[in-house]
Amino acid sequence: IYYDMQQVTPQEDIKLKELFEVIDQKIAHPINPNNRKVLIFSAFADTADYLYNNLAPHLKQKYGLFTAKVTGGNRSKTNEGGTPQADRILTLFSPISKGKKIIYPNEPHTIDVLIGTDCISEGQNLQDCDICINYDIHWNPVRIVQRFGRIDRIGSINSQIQLVNFWPAISLDEYINLQKRVSARMVIVNATATADDNIISDDEEEMDYRKEQLKKLQDGILQNLEDVEGNISITDLGLNDFVMDLVSYRKQHGDPKGIIKGLNSVVASDETKGIEKGIIFVLCNRNDNVNSNRQNRLHPYYLVYLKDNGEVKYNHLDVKSVLDTIRAASKGITEPIANLCRAFNSETDDGWKMDKYSALLDDAIGSIIEVKKNKDIDSLFRPGGTTILSGEIKGLSDFELIAFLVIR
Repeated sequence: IYYDMQQVTPQEDIKLKELFEVIDQKIAHPINPNNRKVLIFSAFADTADYLYNNLAPHLKQKYGLFTAKVTGGNRSKTNEGGTPQADRILTLFSPISKGKKIIYPNEPHTIDVLIGTDCISEGQNLQDCDICINYDIHWNPVRIVQRFGRIDRIGSINSQIQLVNFWPAISLDEYINLQKRVSARMVIVNATATADDNIISDDEEEMDYRKEQLKKLQDGILQNLEDVEGNISITDLGLNDFVMDLVSYRKQHGDPKGIIKGLNSVVASDETKGIEKGIIFVLCNRNDNVNSNRQNRLHPYYLVYLKDNGEVKYNHLDVKSVLDTIRAASKGITEPIANLCRAFNSETDDGWKMDKYSALLDDAIGSIIEVKKNKDIDSLFRPGGTTILSGEIKGLSDFELIAFLVIR
């Protein structure tokens, strides 16, 4: 097989040619005005090397664009002439979101094409870019969503963004079955080694689930993380960004002390960033059985974002969008915003007249109940048993109000 592959030169590589065409089309017809940035993901460092070696000289000669690759370790490269350090490369690729003017004020260049492995699929804000290309399709659909999450972020300068997937030439059944065969061989190897050696441990049911989600993604049915149900960890959800924010805060300020329940703050709305007037509630559920199907990975905590009219903008399953909104609305603010606080205090008579916000709290809990009912009904038609009889939510008495953020 290796010998046969060696006979396929880059000039004969159909998949590589298609990638060139996608990039050429993007540069000729930008998705957003003057944005020529392209983010390419590969599952393998060797493939990333191959793409870099072929794309970098071509794009520099044809368009004057600089290319870089980040694959972990000390293998990063760039052809713009500077130090091939990963953090520097990422900052030059997304200079606005990464604060290039502050960090590298004397750097004359930026990078327009970035090739990376999944070492940059989490914890990186690359929202200056408006297209994400998956050159390799990972068998876990959550990984694909994670990659797209590098550019799909609240506060992006882009009005539109695009995801391009290079699907394998074989069917999804063949692709998943190949992964199953690898898993079976890993089990055999594991039997003769230590228990820690088996790096692929998903069972048949898990693989069937992944195949179903990949099929939805391929057909354009899978739209967001809320559709990727079950078997998802907090890191799968792409929440590592927020975990790192918390770790950084604790290093600077230590653990918060004397924090009371029901704490609130007021921030400014900004519809250009998707931050609409309304309120975000942070609730704690007292019933462990409610989340028996593990739909809410933050359980017992529930985050709900409502507009001023009571319409739900993001429900409790759309955790990342709520957290993105909180971050975008409050990042860099260390003191209360005096004019907003005065307006809120005037509206509520210094917190004595909270009828409007009490009604919104009822709406938030009502939305949680409604979402659970819909998911319970869906579970009747899926294998693995129903959740319709487990963990009923009755209403306000099931929750504690931890905090709320008013957006004015």
